[in-house]
Amino acid sequence: QVQLVESGGGSVQAGGSLRLSCAASGSTNRLKYMSWFRQAPGKEREGVALIDIGGRTSYADSVMGRFTISQDNAKNTLYLQMNSLEPEDTAIYYCAAGASLVWRNIDLRPLWYAYWGQGTQVTVSS
Repeated sequence: QVQLVESGGGSVQAGGSLRLSCAASGSTNRLKYMSWFRQAPGKEREGVALIDIGGRTSYADSVMGRFTISQDNAKNTLYLQMNSLEPEDTAIYYCAAGASLVWRNIDLRPLWYAYWGQGTQVTVSS
């Protein structure tokens, strides 16, 4: 099993920055990719960014150029650096991970992810 714990959420004004962290524990050696998702009130969960063991990254169009996903393998920690935040970025942010053998082809759809954190709230005020 894999456990994921997010941290770093909070309240910030538009134009500000936050860095989210996701600490992974358990059978992390089997993971092939990790991602960030978010869910705003009344909306479906949305994929934000992913990174795989080959270093490939992918971003939702809405965050391209503003958010950066990275990982520290020695610390088993995933990060999401969020800059130029907008009120539309307000949501609960979730860390997710998976171990599919077709990891080179996975994308930001929730069906690919077996492990999820509890989420951290990000609120951006105008």
